[in-house]
Amino acid sequence: MSNSIRSYLHYSPQLGLRVMIDPSSVVVGNVELADDVSIWPLVAIRGDVNAVRIGARSNIQDGSVLHVTHQSTYNPAGYPLLIGDDVTVGHKAMLHGCIIGNRVLVGMGSILLDGAIIEDDVMIGAGSLVSPGKRLESGYLYVGSPARQVRRLTAEEIEGLRYSANNYVRWKDEYLSEDV
Repeated sequence: MSNSIRSYLHYSPQLGLRVMIDPSSVVVGNVELADDVSIWPLVAIRGDVNAVRIGARSNIQDGSVLHVTHQSTYNPAGYPLLIGDDVTVGHKAMLHGCIIGNRVLVGMGSILLDGAIIEDDVMIGAGSLVSPGKRLESGYLYVGSPARQVRRLTAEEIEGLRYSANNYVRWKDEYLSEDV
């Protein structure tokens, strides 16, 4: 295993097809990356005390931190981090023990905390704070600290969520072709 991909206890990261992990990033433990996932420079993903799952064609951009909450008597399941398909996570985001649906954009510098649930087709503006346990309803833009629903997304914006994910798949493929 490379220095970027590390085992923890009896867990080793599981990678789908055509996954890119930048050599400056670290992926540890109970982590599954589906097909065409891209992990960009200086990302830390720690699946040490619970699971991290990232869906197909999702991208985690530079400087982001992804972590989980352990299981305890107070919280028997803990909080895994579950990310759906076609998700774009902007630079320097912090995702901790939350659930993110499909076709979501997490703006740069946003923080999503334990137990938050982000439904499908959501945009979270840069620098937003999603409080513990908060649910963001499908089809809306959320901004602020704490994040609040601002308006319904347009059809073009919803299509843009898929467009963003596809762009990162293309760029990831270009990076992978350079490594050959």
